[in-house]
Amino acid sequence: MYLPIQLDRRAERRVTIKPTTDARTRKAQPEFQTATGGGAAASQSIWHSLQWWPSLAGAGFAVFVALDIFTGNESGSDLAPIVAASGLVYLAAAALQKPSTAWPAFFVSVVIITAAKMGWTSFDATWILVAIAALLVGYGLVTGRVRPIGGLPLQAVAMLAFGAVAATALYVNEIVGACLVATGLLAHAAWDVYHHRANKVVARSLAEFCFVLDLMLALAIVIVSVAGY
Repeated sequence: MYLPIQLDRRAERRVTIKPTTDARTRKAQPEFQTATGGGAAASQSIWHSLQWWPSLAGAGFAVFVALDIFTGNESGSDLAPIVAASGLVYLAAAALQKPSTAWPAFFVSVVIITAAKMGWTSFDATWILVAIAALLVGYGLVTGRVRPIGGLPLQAVAMLAFGAVAATALYVNEIVGACLVATGLLAHAAWDVYHHRANKVVARSLAEFCFVLDLMLALAIVIVSVAGY
């Protein structure tokens, strides 16, 4: 008689413990999602998080810019300001701590590059963009916007790297300059993928747009300048 009673009690314990464990698991889930920064949104695959219109816009803009390369009006090294601009839009969003400001920063950079291309300024667009980046870093430091590390500090380092690539491309021969610009654009395309997946710093639509733009322009430079199309 003792053994069956003991087994019954163990069975009751197992039935009782299981719901308690499930309850604790359910309670811990929100904490895990918060710790990973974004919950279900952060765990989305890149494919399902695409909005598509930024990809189409980026492809269209890339075709428009690449036309001058394929027609011979510009070389790959002439796209150096775009590498500097790619770093600037991220830096602007980080300095202002507003992901949505990446789009206005992009349009401002387009205006600056266009103005320099039209000869409306005696300075190359790359140097103007680098100067604006320096002002943004100064603003971020003065206002104490140095957190998180992935914000202003990291974007400032990235801007320094992309700006250096763009500036160097201005003072070397066309082939080397084209290779530098293509490399910088490919590196920034990877930067776009990382921030799109993490959904940080800039608006996701901007990261998607820039990825397509950077990738297509880099391929166009390689085809024309390196492959000798």
